[in-house]
Amino acid sequence: MKQVKPKKFLGQHFLKDLSIAKAIADTVDKCPSLPILEVGPGMGVLTQFLITKERTVNVVEIDFESVAYLRAHYPELEEHIIEDDFLKMHLDHLFDGNPFVLTGNYPYNISSQIFFKMLDNKDRIPLCTGMIQREVAQRLAASPGSKTYGILSVLVQAWYDVEYLFTVNENVFNPPPKVKSAVIAMRRNEVTDLGCDEALFKRVVKTTFNQRRKTLRNSIKPIVPAGHPILANEIFNKRPEQLSVADFVELTKMIDGLPPAPPKEG
Repeated sequence: MKQVKPKKFLGQHFLKDLSIAKAIADTVDKCPSLPILEVGPGMGVLTQFLITKERTVNVVEIDFESVAYLRAHYPELEEHIIEDDFLKMHLDHLFDGNPFVLTGNYPYNISSQIFFKMLDNKDRIPLCTGMIQREVAQRLAASPGSKTYGILSVLVQAWYDVEYLFTVNENVFNPPPKVKSAVIAMRRNEVTDLGCDEALFKRVVKTTFNQRRKTLRNSIKPIVPAGHPILANEIFNKRPEQLSVADFVELTKMIDGLPPAPPKEG
């Protein structure tokens, strides 16, 4: 069977370097006993190393041509190929409801959405590894004060320890992407409860970073009306990139249940 032609609308960039593929596959060994779900296997360059791990490997692929290629070249995967859009999948019954490792050479155009879905299923995904656009990897691993520190950094680091493993150059792909790539590993931390309203936490993080150049006093206005006494607190003099995850938790607790701002006099 002929090779699969990369499809631009699916964000496909097929990895050609087998040593890099093996290195990515070996990242799942950070959690050695759990089954594996690979997103976007394409022609199986990563899959061929995952299926040697002596544990269940399921692959989810939306491209019918890639599915046909996998069935032709990896018959042992026949019962483990899921033809679906990962972003639309319900993961509750996957692997009989047990925890699993998420990995893949993720399509660049949906990598952030993949990680938001990971967060929605964080209690079932103790480890997520794989290759993404370097810029996204840098955001995931960024520390407070960094220009790359933002919404994804805070929301992921609230629940996962992020490790930037290594950079991958453009020339090992077909077609070569216009950016460098990076391999990351995200392991669930020991946090089981943020200690604040999680929905409000997300809203505070997203609202303040949507105007990241402004101080919190100004960017928080959609949540805390201008003139509210709480805005006198020193934390509102800072910009969102200056706050750690713990700072955002404290900010959320400070805001939660606030009465409306008093009407202005006169």
